[in-house]
Amino acid sequence: MSYKLVLAAATALAAGGMSSTGAFAVDCGTAGRVTIAEMTWLSAGSLAHIAQKILSAGYGCEAELVPGDTVPTATSMLTRSEPMVAPELWVSTAQSIWDQMQQKGNVYKAGDIFASGGEEGLWVPDYILAEHPEIRSIEDLEANWQVFEDAAAPGKGRLYNGPPGWGSEVIITNYYKALGLEDTFELFSPGSGENLKASISRQVAQKEAFVGYYWGPSDVIGKYHLVLLKTPAFDREAFTCMTDVNCADPKVTGWAVGEVAVAVVSSLKESAPDVAEFLGKMQVPNAEISAVLAWGDDNGATPEEVATHFLKDYEGIWTAWVPADVAAKVKASL
Repeated sequence: MSYKLVLAAATALAAGGMSSTGAFAVDCGTAGRVTIAEMTWLSAGSLAHIAQKILSAGYGCEAELVPGDTVPTATSMLTRSEPMVAPELWVSTAQSIWDQMQQKGNVYKAGDIFASGGEEGLWVPDYILAEHPEIRSIEDLEANWQVFEDAAAPGKGRLYNGPPGWGSEVIITNYYKALGLEDTFELFSPGSGENLKASISRQVAQKEAFVGYYWGPSDVIGKYHLVLLKTPAFDREAFTCMTDVNCADPKVTGWAVGEVAVAVVSSLKESAPDVAEFLGKMQVPNAEISAVLAWGDDNGATPEEVATHFLKDYEGIWTAWVPADVAAKVKASL
């Protein structure tokens, strides 16, 4: 082959691998199919749909959503490396499983999904604290159980647990034991995240007492003016035990700072480096995502509809995660 033919072939090959912006085109690599955990609460579900839309339209991946929740998803990622991406994995509520992942090396944290981290614990409406200034900390609950007495079960207060399958269910159950609340509180399971949200809405609408698990950023915290009860200083060893369903001796400690990871299987860095780079930049400011979620709640939107709203109205955030040609493809798909 002549020099000119070789040069022409090289030029054509380079052109085929370049985007219109002059940068090498990005794609799904050899991964092809990417599974994404769609968890059951609005923020996590919406973030899963956001990732799915960007990977599908922008990178040409076969991006598949799979149902999940914190503990089952973390366990599955640890044991099976599936799903491949969890855009909102609350590391602090599955600490013992996460530590095993890091030891095994099959899952890594691509980044922190919330710019200011997450907040979890036991919350009460602001009017409860105004009426009962003696209640400030989780350690004040036992002596003030009457404030939270439930008409349906007189003689005990009601403490709302995290929904079944969530890491918070394990943690709140252990706090319940550590605080010695068995004689003064009923540990009530809401049954689901939606039921927990509905319970808060109902109690606040009637200016009734509520104490229970929730998290932020979320539309619920701002909408219902919930205040996080104080805790003692954080002890990592004690809290790690709190995340274990088999914790033999739960001790009262502060809740871990909300480390909320974009969790990714390590193999994706090799099979789809462009995708891994995008996931490493995926992060939302707390105030803005709370506003997006509030829009979703007010409009009865599905997680997919919330994702579309975010991609259309918050371009300034997500376009910084991806190259310009990817952003253009995503915008054209909406």
